[in-house]
Amino acid sequence: MTRYNAIIIDDEINVQEALKILLQRNCPNVNICGTVGSAGQGRELLRKWDVQLIFLDISMPGENGFDFLASIPKEDYAIIFTTAYEEYALRAIKSNAIDYLLKPIDPEELKEAVTKASSHLDLRHQNQEIQKTYGESLNNLTQQANDGFEYAPKITVIEKFGFQIVEVEKIRYIEADGAYSVIHLSGLEKVVSSKTVGEIEKVLDPSIFIRIHKSTLLNIKYLRGFSSFEGNFAILDDDTQLIISRRKYNEFRDAVDKFSKPID
Repeated sequence: MTRYNAIIIDDEINVQEALKILLQRNCPNVNICGTVGSAGQGRELLRKWDVQLIFLDISMPGENGFDFLASIPKEDYAIIFTTAYEEYALRAIKSNAIDYLLKPIDPEELKEAVTKASSHLDLRHQNQEIQKTYGESLNNLTQQANDGFEYAPKITVIEKFGFQIVEVEKIRYIEADGAYSVIHLSGLEKVVSSKTVGEIEKVLDPSIFIRIHKSTLLNIKYLRGFSSFEGNFAILDDDTQLIISRRKYNEFRDAVDKFSKPID
């Protein structure tokens, strides 16, 4: 079993101790080198130990978690955020290839996050291109945090054997494929994500990306028309036809009305 050196950075001592106990009980492959309450102390631990895994709080006095990331060679580590946020900051994290845990931390979610982070770490060590993409994803995260964005211009798609950076404006539609999702891009490219359509939908602008079927999410900017011949269909600018379910039909029409003005 591969063991990973880890540090915990969180300004709440009770959270530090609780996470340390949870890791000792549930993640025997994680060796905790130290727990600290500030970004500066975190950098000292990184100089002292050969660390692979960082548990990082977002909201800390002085330097927050995003500031800390911007100050270190972040692509060298696997980052797991610990946060109580459920809106802006969490959306930023979900838009990128970063693992996170919501406080109070659930033991099963902790085990899953550690498993994912260690798997990604191993992949990055085997493939420099994946390492580069992970670093770019972290750069996107820190830039988005600093810019105070609402929805990400780029997302990191987690694939079976790595990551891929995707520009949101190039996403035409997303469709479910079993436990995976197929992201259709302009230029007829496809990216297969290990996340569900619903998970991806949460980080995209709902005024642009509309659910037209339980298995289909459409970027309305690529919509060219609508057909009710033998069913309801959204017609894209390349003549692709996507089924609109009866349950989603009214939502589709409302979205179209908001997006474009009808000609009387």
